[in-house]
Amino acid sequence: MNRSTTAFSHYAVNVLLFIVALGMLTPMTWMIITSLRANPEQYGTLTEILGAATTLENYRDAWQSDNFLRYFMNSLLVASFVTAGNVLFCLWAGYAFARRQFRGKGLLFATVLGVLIVPQQVIMIPLYRLMAEIGWINSYAALIVPWLVTPFGIFLVKQYIESMPSEIEDAARIDGAGEWYIMFRVVLPLARPVMTVLAIYIFLSNWNAFLFPFLFTNDEAHRTLPVGLAFYLGKQSIDWGHLMAGASIAALPVLALFVLFQKRIIEGLTAGALKE
Repeated sequence: MNRSTTAFSHYAVNVLLFIVALGMLTPMTWMIITSLRANPEQYGTLTEILGAATTLENYRDAWQSDNFLRYFMNSLLVASFVTAGNVLFCLWAGYAFARRQFRGKGLLFATVLGVLIVPQQVIMIPLYRLMAEIGWINSYAALIVPWLVTPFGIFLVKQYIESMPSEIEDAARIDGAGEWYIMFRVVLPLARPVMTVLAIYIFLSNWNAFLFPFLFTNDEAHRTLPVGLAFYLGKQSIDWGHLMAGASIAALPVLALFVLFQKRIIEGLTAGALKE
């Protein structure tokens, strides 16, 4: 391949990436612009809304009204506990599948993979009936306990640990280290990239979750932010300014996580490919 062909390929890739990035940023940009306009539904053209005065009233109203802060804290609480549970339990299960030998290991892992391909809508009614029978409707337990471990997390951690050299663990055993010590003091530091990716993925998934929090909560005290925004939409008769301000506030933790941990995310996603 000559130099001109290589340069054209790089140029084409850059143009394609720019188009994709533009397509992803446009909805967020429009959301922020709408949230900074008073009564944005009154504007009929793009020029009018872009030239309108900027105001933060929508953000103040959204933050102070309709239990928004309670919804925000509920989402933070649920996402944090679910993330911590997945980091812990997926590490245990992934380490066991990767390093331990026990009867029924293959069948049990096949079951984990089977659960992985089952759509959430399939378990929606059985899980709701289970939560109702044990009295967990309108409780934090219903929002946290069923999601403390995920088959995707088990699979991800198991595959990563299998790609790690086992000689370090064998050396620790020779020195008298137990399995718990090896898992937390030897394996966990080496698996930090994939555990970071798992933690961020689980946090964002639960932060944005709507279906099951909507099913399991009937009162405002336990509603999470996505569910609260849905009810806020109905109460405000599609008040786009306040709705977009609430959505912008809800997006802040997502953006903050990406900005703070983008290097870790890339390392975790590419670490498996770089190992020999």
